[in-house]
Amino acid sequence: MDLQRLWASTLFMGVIGVFSSAPTQAQDQESSNPATPTQPAEGASEDSESTDDDTLHAPVLVGFVEATYPPEAAETRVEGQVVLQLSIDTEGQVTDAVVQAPAGHGFDEAAVDAALQFRFEPARRGSTPVAARILYTYDFQRPPEGAVAGKVLLPDLKSEETVAGATVLLEGPDGQRYSTRTDADGTFRIGGLPPGRYLLQAQAGGIGRTDVTIAVADDQTAETTLRLLPEEDQNPIEVTVWGSTDAERLRRSAQAVQVVELDDAQREASDLGEVLARQEGIGIRRAGGLGAPTQLSLNGLSGDRIRLFLDGVPLEFAGYPFDVANVPVNLIERVEVYRGVVPIRFGADALGGAVNLVTEQDLTGTRGNVSYQVGSFDTQRITALARHRHAPSGFFARMAGFFDITRNDYRIDVEVTDEVGRLSPATVYRFRDGYQAGGANLEVGFVDVSWADRFLLRGFVTAFQNEVQHNIVMSQVFGEVENQELSAGGSLRYDNQFSDQFAVSLIGGYTRNRIEFLDVADCVYDWFGQCIRERTTPGEVEPGNPRDQVLWDNAAYGRLNFAWQMRPQHTIRLAVSPTYFTRTGEDRLSAPEARDPLTAQRDLTTVVTGLEYELNLVNSRLQNILFAKNYLQLLRSEEPLPGGAIRNLDRNTNRFGFGNAFRFRFVEWLYMKASYEFATRLPPPEEVFGNGVFIAPNLELQPEVSHNVNLELTIDARDTPSGAWRADFNGFLRELDQMIALLGNDRFFTYQNVFGARSVGIEAAAGWTSLGEWVSLDGNVTYQSVRNTSSDGAFGAFEGDRIPNQPYLFANGITRLQVKEIGERNDVFTIVWYLRWVQGFFRSWESAGIRAFKQTVDAQLLNSIAVTYILRARRGAFSFTGQIENIGDTQAFDFFGVQRTGRAFFFKLTADVFTAD
Repeated sequence: MDLQRLWASTLFMGVIGVFSSAPTQAQDQESSNPATPTQPAEGASEDSESTDDDTLHAPVLVGFVEATYPPEAAETRVEGQVVLQLSIDTEGQVTDAVVQAPAGHGFDEAAVDAALQFRFEPARRGSTPVAARILYTYDFQRPPEGAVAGKVLLPDLKSEETVAGATVLLEGPDGQRYSTRTDADGTFRIGGLPPGRYLLQAQAGGIGRTDVTIAVADDQTAETTLRLLPEEDQNPIEVTVWGSTDAERLRRSAQAVQVVELDDAQREASDLGEVLARQEGIGIRRAGGLGAPTQLSLNGLSGDRIRLFLDGVPLEFAGYPFDVANVPVNLIERVEVYRGVVPIRFGADALGGAVNLVTEQDLTGTRGNVSYQVGSFDTQRITALARHRHAPSGFFARMAGFFDITRNDYRIDVEVTDEVGRLSPATVYRFRDGYQAGGANLEVGFVDVSWADRFLLRGFVTAFQNEVQHNIVMSQVFGEVENQELSAGGSLRYDNQFSDQFAVSLIGGYTRNRIEFLDVADCVYDWFGQCIRERTTPGEVEPGNPRDQVLWDNAAYGRLNFAWQMRPQHTIRLAVSPTYFTRTGEDRLSAPEARDPLTAQRDLTTVVTGLEYELNLVNSRLQNILFAKNYLQLLRSEEPLPGGAIRNLDRNTNRFGFGNAFRFRFVEWLYMKASYEFATRLPPPEEVFGNGVFIAPNLELQPEVSHNVNLELTIDARDTPSGAWRADFNGFLRELDQMIALLGNDRFFTYQNVFGARSVGIEAAAGWTSLGEWVSLDGNVTYQSVRNTSSDGAFGAFEGDRIPNQPYLFANGITRLQVKEIGERNDVFTIVWYLRWVQGFFRSWESAGIRAFKQTVDAQLLNSIAVTYILRARRGAFSFTGQIENIGDTQAFDFFGVQRTGRAFFFKLTADVFTAD
């Protein structure tokens, strides 16, 4: 850590223990030592007639001792100032140090320990040393993120002679280069390094090579040795500089959050849905293969109770209108999963939690990344990303795009009709379930300039097309049904840290979605894709009712977040998040003389406001966040009535919520969290207005409310003689009222309030990584009991039953074997085995019917394996992955009757290239 900047108070309070009883007089002294107090002694005179024998001279600091930066403060990146009262004897020794203005976070203790070791020239009255007491301010400024230091040796392996004047080069992942020369004794030091992977090289007289790998922490400097070797043997190695990343600081905060980093997943062929499904408490339930409708569940709650975001913007407004599982994993850096209690900065009315997809946050240097994946069912997926920042001006530009296509023609087990009309089992290939999607976005603006941390304008366009093979339980086959969507829009983001106390983040944007649904077939298809007869009237979903319709959704949104850090221990935040949504549409097959129901007015205005207070105590070991929210929703709508009449329906809703999040760290590797929120979820547009396809409107829908509780214990012991150990245990409760459920038949559905439900459960995860990271083992298990608590109404007869058609017990296991320095010095070979087990569950209510004859989804055990080779070059990395999903070709179901893909093979290539600014 660099020497802390410090300054001495200019208030010299007095002289204690003066050995003479003569009156004291002094005049101001200007000292060249910045740590020397310069004000006159208490009671001294500034009389210009005073003699030298009576002049009072302040103590002068001659022996400074650097204080240790407290680890807790370094982790949370807190700075502070401690005012001390120092008692100095006639020998210049500090005999006592008393804190006058504390800073907390461990600063007070560190400042006292250092000050007791200071040496002063003692105070003098004339030429006589006297004891004194002064005020002294120790200023703790955040240390550099990391540093590399060491020495350079001659090529002779038997010699330990150092090389003076050698050039040491360090190149970061953003292309930023750091260089220095060794001193006369052959030593060097490079500081101020952000966390990341680096290439290190020493050069002198045409020779040079590194031969060590080192690691440093935020507040430490790692020592290393570089030996020069013949130039033809040069092969720079990676140097990893470790630090507290944003993800790590988030994990250790009081927030009930789980952070999934995607470095490994970006090299593998698994999509984002599969990656999330491997985490405890998270369920990703698919109604088919890539592109099929997906439902994310968290701690037993699913659907829109879990809000989805991209960099804090609702996912559907950010250019990804499809399900979260289909977002390209290579365009996402990490996923933040908030369990039950959602921070106010998202401006969300989430009931069961939130998932925030975070894109690349390193906005420095120049980088290019591309990936290509090919595999079973004619699947191809391509992503590309490029960014550049012009350091002198701060100008930044980033472009990203993707394209996915698949036929989804995997085998499924169905029942077909034989020659005499009897149903018999058969295995067929899905014949019309294709999916394709593509999109691009462009960001331009300025980063890290004097007037803004970020000022970015983003524009995007995304489109997808999905063929619909069957109804929701695979009891009816379709041959020509399809839907597609086009989304386009833009946003403007402004972030600025005005001072250590004030920060503002502001984003506003507009999105337009075009949704089309087509069902006009005049054929009846069988499971073999054959047209077996003509229909008397077109339409497959609802025979005799063909549809060719289009919907236009327009949304404008804003997010304002303001933070005020009154003192290092106290922070207040305010968030205001307005959203305006409007929908209109057209049914191209409606009768000209009748009012088209899709043209009815559909306007929804939502404003979520939040206020929170964060408190850090006991050197930041205790963190508490208290918050309150207000939910306001204004609905303006027209309801078409039979006969073509229109009824206006307006409704205003205003609710309040509150909560608290608490964390206490017992020791560095053990901490506990507890959180509670009384939350409200306002019905989103799809629930109120329907989706124009299978879901009908329900304009009478009421908000859901819930009491959400989490209790968590985390063990994170990384630096042990046996490797890194981690474990997490979390218990949760979700008590819902006015629960909204999707009800209906096999064709059409509406969202309805079904009174109450309770989700209680526990999830546990544990893992171990060996020294050298050769082997890692991870596993998790989740038990969740989601039960109906309604005593009357439509489901009163099933009070106490589990909610049907939903897994309640599942587990995951991950085994990773990694061999480094294969072939070239920095290459890595990895084998990963994924295991997933799901307990069987009922399709319908437990208490209904005879248990032996109930329809069930049987227990499932699925295996996958991925083999990856990573080739690291000087300015980038390349990876090659072969992956087998569902090795045993096991029948897999997430919902009753909807079969997922069987065994599948994929191959993926990625290239990541950096260049200098």
